[in-house]
Amino acid sequence: MEAGSRAITLSLMAETTPLYQIRLAVRSELEDIAAGDSVLVAASGGADSSALAAALLLECRSKSIKVIALIIDHGLQKNSADVTHETKRTLTKIGYENIEIRRVTVEITDGLEASARRARYQALSDVANSHNAVAIFLGHTRDDQAETVLLGLSRGSGSRSLSGMAARVDRYRRPLLAITRAQTEAACEEAGIKFWQDPHNQSMEFTRVRVREVVLPTMEKEIGPGISDALARSAKLLRDDADALDSLSDEIFSGLEPASLDISKLESQPRAIRTRILRRAIYLAGAPQGSLSAEHIEPVEALITAWKGQGAISLPGGVTVARISGRLSLSKSSGQE
Repeated sequence: MEAGSRAITLSLMAETTPLYQIRLAVRSELEDIAAGDSVLVAASGGADSSALAAALLLECRSKSIKVIALIIDHGLQKNSADVTHETKRTLTKIGYENIEIRRVTVEITDGLEASARRARYQALSDVANSHNAVAIFLGHTRDDQAETVLLGLSRGSGSRSLSGMAARVDRYRRPLLAITRAQTEAACEEAGIKFWQDPHNQSMEFTRVRVREVVLPTMEKEIGPGISDALARSAKLLRDDADALDSLSDEIFSGLEPASLDISKLESQPRAIRTRILRRAIYLAGAPQGSLSAEHIEPVEALITAWKGQGAISLPGGVTVARISGRLSLSKSSGQE
């Protein structure tokens, strides 16, 4: 038995260890997955994904679930291939038999972080489809959640953005949202796993890193400890609220014509419902998903609540919204993708 596997096995004898706590978090996300099914785990070589991969392998073995580890090489650093192969060796040591490596091309269109994330999720989806995986596991922690909430707050986003990352979205599952980064690092140490420190995670060039290294520590110092936990709790509460509002707006939207919205029906709705309906209609008209900000929605909202004869509103993706004869008419310019 390899040293890494022996360390993991021994750690299970103590139910209060960091690795066991992570295993418990993973276990709850496997309850609806049947023996014989396949799942995918994103493995970057960092502490979070390595701790998740170790716990997931143990849980899947006990339930006869096949787990595949996917290592994505973004090719953004000179030693990315070395990191990829070292991550594969580490996964092999802890017992993984099914490991895939996928090199992706990052086309930077809206910032390095967003572009890399888009390429990563496309690779995850493609590999999951090739294995008929019923779930894709991601290693986002409570610290990541807190950072996401603060980033949403800095953009002046609504409750959906401030609600952070969901524990589940379609096939994607994030079992570690109540686990701290310190716990994942301790779990790796406990299991004898050597994890990689991504230089991008220390570069102040990125807003998220500045939030992690400067903003959150300053808040902890000046306001008091427990800020990350409080932000994560707030995100959960806001997600519950956002889910309820989305459900109500979906029900109303089902009775409307998406390309020709009846203004009289929109006027009677609370703003929180109305703006959700507008976003959904604009995306259906062809705006790229995630492209709409509050600044885009505000003038469209004004066509309903502050009508003074304004002209048509131009939106991302070539979508145009105009008020015509008591209705909001949504159209997409030809030639726009």
